[in-house]
Amino acid sequence: MHLARYALDGARGVAAARADGVFHGLILGDPACPGDVDSLLGQGPEALAAAAEVLAGGQAIDLTRAEFLPPLARPGKILCVGLNYADHSAEFAAPAPDHPVVFARFPSTLIGHDQAIVRPRVSDQLDYEGEFVAVIGRRGRHIARAAALDHVAAYALFNDVSVRDYQMRTSQWTVGKNFDRSGPFGPWLVTADALPPGCRGLRLQTRLNGVVVQDASTNDMLFDVATLVATLSEAMTLEPGDMIVTGTPAGVGGARTPPLWMRPGDVVEVELEGLGVLRNVVRDE
Repeated sequence: MHLARYALDGARGVAAARADGVFHGLILGDPACPGDVDSLLGQGPEALAAAAEVLAGGQAIDLTRAEFLPPLARPGKILCVGLNYADHSAEFAAPAPDHPVVFARFPSTLIGHDQAIVRPRVSDQLDYEGEFVAVIGRRGRHIARAAALDHVAAYALFNDVSVRDYQMRTSQWTVGKNFDRSGPFGPWLVTADALPPGCRGLRLQTRLNGVVVQDASTNDMLFDVATLVATLSEAMTLEPGDMIVTGTPAGVGGARTPPLWMRPGDVVEVELEGLGVLRNVVRDE
């Protein structure tokens, strides 16, 4: 099933897609609304399916007028994985890591589908990174790899937009990965039962102004979703609504000669089979 958050006519709501692909939903605060996506995630797949059925009986959403919001209103941890495709490590002349390279993003960076990525006034080195996200739906610590995918409720698309000069100033990437309005996330959540386990074997593609700049299979990931869930849970308790942003393949702008930085007016799209297309335009701060 597909679940989305939206804003329309000054109100916020939650929607689910019917079999024909049309989203129907209810405004938060409507007595019939089962709740926001964040609260639904931790209730288990049966409750999520029941909520989607209720939402699908709501009003059809005019997507020409509605604004897509990030699929989660209050994500807990946003755990991003760097250098998770060998070809991406190679394009930066970095050795393939023996363990997942993890850094944090903050919810303040997130924007939705069709919202504007902001190029900051302090840099022109704005880079794209097409990825997908695994969203945790079941709490756990010290999760065995064999059971790890049972803790994933849904998946979505992500563009880990990076301000490269700030990222590379030090060995810590936090600042360059956390500029305001630099984290496109969406357009919606797709529940895990609608996709191959761990999103294995799917084609991931990023396009800049219609030109393909990244093209890979999720089979090329060095650390798959199950491994990431198990490894991260060695250190911390994973909670419903936590996000694991799984890494980007080769083709990023900063590794090209000359570099291919995103500029105002550019349109960047991230697509993964079964998850749709996440599209954003770039504007100046």
